[in-house]
Amino acid sequence: MIFISNLNPTTTATATPSFSKLSHHLNLLCLSNGKPNITKRTKLTIYASKLPFTPPPAAPPGEVYQPYRAPPSSPLPAKYRNIPINEVFDILRNRLGLWHEYSPLVGSLLRDGFTPASIEEVTGISGVEQNCIVVATQVRESLLQTKTFPQEFLSYFDSSGGPDLLNELRLLNAVQRAESAKYIIDRRFEPRGAMELARAIRDFPRRRGDAGWECFSAESPGDCLAYTQFRLSKEAIADSDRIAALEKALEYVETDKARERIIEELNKGEDARKAEAEQLAKEVASLKVVRLRYGEIAEASSVNLLPVVIANEGAKGVAAAPGKCKRKGELGVVVADKEWTRWVVVPSWQPVLAAGEAVALELDDMRGLPWPSMAASQENVLVLVDRIRKQVEEDGAFVVEKEGKLVVERGRKLKEAGVNTAVAAVIMVVRPPKDEEDMISENEWD
Repeated sequence: MIFISNLNPTTTATATPSFSKLSHHLNLLCLSNGKPNITKRTKLTIYASKLPFTPPPAAPPGEVYQPYRAPPSSPLPAKYRNIPINEVFDILRNRLGLWHEYSPLVGSLLRDGFTPASIEEVTGISGVEQNCIVVATQVRESLLQTKTFPQEFLSYFDSSGGPDLLNELRLLNAVQRAESAKYIIDRRFEPRGAMELARAIRDFPRRRGDAGWECFSAESPGDCLAYTQFRLSKEAIADSDRIAALEKALEYVETDKARERIIEELNKGEDARKAEAEQLAKEVASLKVVRLRYGEIAEASSVNLLPVVIANEGAKGVAAAPGKCKRKGELGVVVADKEWTRWVVVPSWQPVLAAGEAVALELDDMRGLPWPSMAASQENVLVLVDRIRKQVEEDGAFVVEKEGKLVVERGRKLKEAGVNTAVAAVIMVVRPPKDEEDMISENEWD
């Protein structure tokens, strides 16, 4: 029930078109002889169900929200396009045909409004199996479109276990799927083996910088799977577990370089392995690694301004960086000997002050460091180096150029490779501050 009075017929509503029309009709009801009746009180009954309905406008292009659309699926084969619904259920219930032939019927039923539960009730195909055959069909179609995959190999996946094998390859790109499918056929993998293969391929790029990673090929599925076992051998405590993992790696490996690296590791004795682990631990202990605290630079009594280079700039970037900045005048104005675009401020730590000419090397993550215990962290770090010290020593760490990029290597490894001169010597590693360290501890709160 709405009471309306003192309506101005000249007022135009600015709401939606439906309410504009309503306002116009109400204004006409309140007119008397063409003049507004402001003394008469009009009583109207309005039913919401009778109001005109205007659907909401569609989201313009570029907006985040978009109307729901069914996911793309395989087109129905010609023989299934004009059959009644009861025959569709019969085909699915009795599994008439190959799994990739009738799987598009599942997507068709979902688009028609059926739920996975209702399809399972009628056909006996569980929701998990529905999803598996639909995804496996999409993977199979991508193999059909990949020129490097022989089409005659597709028949291998026509059996009832084919969807489980192809479903594991869903997160790989087209090239990786083709190579993995050929490897699965060649090794007669079960679904669990296919799952481990797909995980190894996806995990391999993340292990860049780990021990032995450079000897394995990312383009070889067998190398990726072999490297997983190679890495597990490094983590094994018992020597029997280490040898078992390396023997598995030899079964999977495909490239000669990776095979030689596995054999080298397999031939290492227990004493040699322990000696290497102790040497790595000694090098890590001697390396100065610090984590900045929030406000540490502001609280420092003195700071240093260092030029920053990135790995892609190579040795030329380190050589072109400015030298030590000098302070001039009573205000301590910092003056550099040349222009530079990237700088970082660090506290005046003693190793930095003792360096000849300190330069900061920015790394995307700690996987670029040659120590496995540090490579697990993926946070951005700064490696402070002294470009005056270029003579390689066994006990230190040094920056060298490989394929146009700057990398950090152990001095012992460089000596073994016959490298005596480096780009710079590593002074220390600086890690960014963490939020946990900025929180109030329980003792301070009490």
